[in-house]
Amino acid sequence: MTTTAPADVARTHRPGPHAWAALVAAESRMVVRDTAGLVVPLGLPLLILVMYGIGQAEDETIAGTGGRTVFDLYVLPLVLTIVIATIGVVNMPSFLSSYRRSGVLRRLSVTPASPAMVLVAQVVVSALQTVVGITLALVVATTAFGAHLPARPWQALGVLVLAAAAMYAVGMVVAAVAPTPNSSLAIGLVLFFAFGATGGMFGGTQNLPAAVQTVGEALPFGAAVQAVGAAWVGRPVEVSHVVALVAAVVVGGLISARNFRWD
Repeated sequence: MTTTAPADVARTHRPGPHAWAALVAAESRMVVRDTAGLVVPLGLPLLILVMYGIGQAEDETIAGTGGRTVFDLYVLPLVLTIVIATIGVVNMPSFLSSYRRSGVLRRLSVTPASPAMVLVAQVVVSALQTVVGITLALVVATTAFGAHLPARPWQALGVLVLAAAAMYAVGMVVAAVAPTPNSSLAIGLVLFFAFGATGGMFGGTQNLPAAVQTVGEALPFGAAVQAVGAAWVGRPVEVSHVVALVAAVVVGGLISARNFRWD
């Protein structure tokens, strides 16, 4: 009489679509129950959007952009980048760190479900949350402040997707190196504000020293703001900004793959 080892069962019984859907639904419920993690990525960008919108009594139109304004060039790309960054750099790694600390990932490793399923499900839920945040910001910006939709919509969409991938890659590095959920949150917040400070979150980058401007545009936050702004008003996206985002994806992916621990 022969018996099947648990490892063999895990290899032969792979989770199907229903298992994937159930895991994504469970991750969604976890995000919804985390009030701060749900409200901050949606509420903080809207607050910044409203503050900028109310503060400018009359917005200057940029020549040759089809009536688009400084609000379209700077404020809207900044707000959309904040949505992406808060979810990718702060929220997602804190969830993954808490799962590792509580032993969820370790327990999954001895079941037919792989711990990698949690990573995929978390990315899917984070992407859905990002879509909600961006849609909400666009609705408020266009209806309340007369913002325009992008002059090059497919280019803008491509840049936003690349920016999200870059932020998630940074977030995975945070999840890989942070020993605890609290340290993950702390590291994520430090990176978020450091990226934001050099990328224009606290005012135009023209007010920063030249060296800081250069560094800021080489980091994913500043590169995303500049690239999205260019696509929004119909200007060519600079190659250097695309390279900066791609580099963040590649470097972040390599570092996280090398250092990520399941327990």
